[in-house]
Amino acid sequence: MRKEKTALRIGFMLLVAIVLAPSLNSAFGASDQAVPVSMVVSVEAKQGKTVPAVNREDVIASQGKDRLKVTDWVPLQGDKANLQLFILIDDATDPSIGLQFSSVKQFINAQPATTAIGIGYMRNGMVEVVQNLTKDHAQAAKALRLPMGFVGGTASPYLCVSDLMKRWPESPSRREIFMVSDGIDRLQPGPANTYLSEAISLAQRFGIQIYTIYASGIGHSGHVFWMINWGQNNLSQLADETGGEGYFQGFQTPISFSPFLDEFAERLKHQYRVTFLAVPQKQANYQNVRFTTEVSSAELVAAPRVYVPAAK
Repeated sequence: MRKEKTALRIGFMLLVAIVLAPSLNSAFGASDQAVPVSMVVSVEAKQGKTVPAVNREDVIASQGKDRLKVTDWVPLQGDKANLQLFILIDDATDPSIGLQFSSVKQFINAQPATTAIGIGYMRNGMVEVVQNLTKDHAQAAKALRLPMGFVGGTASPYLCVSDLMKRWPESPSRREIFMVSDGIDRLQPGPANTYLSEAISLAQRFGIQIYTIYASGIGHSGHVFWMINWGQNNLSQLADETGGEGYFQGFQTPISFSPFLDEFAERLKHQYRVTFLAVPQKQANYQNVRFTTEVSSAELVAAPRVYVPAAK
């Protein structure tokens, strides 16, 4: 009788182990098919200005209720700080934006030598690159010009940013965009915007973070409240879903870009490249991922989706 109970107990334990094995594997990222995927994550302070240090063992990567295994957490500083940054200005922006150029030039010249900066203008669904990526910051600053103020040729700012990302060669460096625009899409001005969705998907596919700042546009649409509102919503969504940040000061061009550029510059100093194990599907796809930390005073900011290649 005792032997039968022992056999039943062992059988029950084996059954439980079989049932729980898939969830345990998922919870700890253990899978024979798992592949390493990398993203750029920013660390912010929940309170105050002092950004706390976060180590790899403090980082939690989740997919739904499943926990993914974090294999690397590299601070993008020192010899790992390489950054490619494009500053994009919408050519439909009111030319009074020129009053902000001293702040923009100051920001450009203050960047570390590891940062390559390019300047581009958004027009006709494309980006006119007036300065290719360069580590000569004085040269990049010199390339700034007043926007043309040409509404008819603006098309969609999201078509423009997609154009740049498609032409941007892959690089081991971080790739980020700082975009100045009113966000108004003259082709799709309402709540449903396929050009915005494509830009977000491309940025997530290429691992490019986009930061946006609202600046008033010219023409009738530049002072129509509902169009301004949707423009700002679109800029905010573009930034949020690519791991960036949207900067606004009411419904007008900010009095000064300096506070926002200072915040952006500080953000760049507290970024990490995280690598974790994802389970690929038969076809390449986007997978939701969320990052949290056990450091109570810190918050992790990243794109909510990551592109995972197809299983081999």
